[in-house]
Amino acid sequence: MTSRFAQWTLDVHDVPRLAAFWSAVLGYRIEPDDDDGGGVHLYPPDGGLSVWLQPTGAEKAGKNRDHPDLVADGGDVEAETARLLALGARRVDVGQTGDEGFTVLADPEGNEFCLLHRR
Repeated sequence: MTSRFAQWTLDVHDVPRLAAFWSAVLGYRIEPDDDDGGGVHLYPPDGGLSVWLQPTGAEKAGKNRDHPDLVADGGDVEAETARLLALGARRVDVGQTGDEGFTVLADPEGNEFCLLHRR
């Protein structure tokens, strides 16, 4: 027996804002939490890994110890980077040298993620 990933959970301050951001980034649909806890589920069209955004009052401190790595559908990393920046992402420096095979970005609340330059 083994375990497998079911969802990526992210604590956020502004659930609606981050739901709109991550839904647009990933092409996922937004579904509110059934128990009215203030969170939302984001579901992919293909039944893959879902996202759970849950409200928190805690402040983010330092670099995330884990983060998602994304790939650009169609492979145009420059165009996808521009799209993500237009959606509200920003470039962040977590110590990269410039030779990495990825671009480090953060969502509107500062949660880091990477856009891989190749799969």
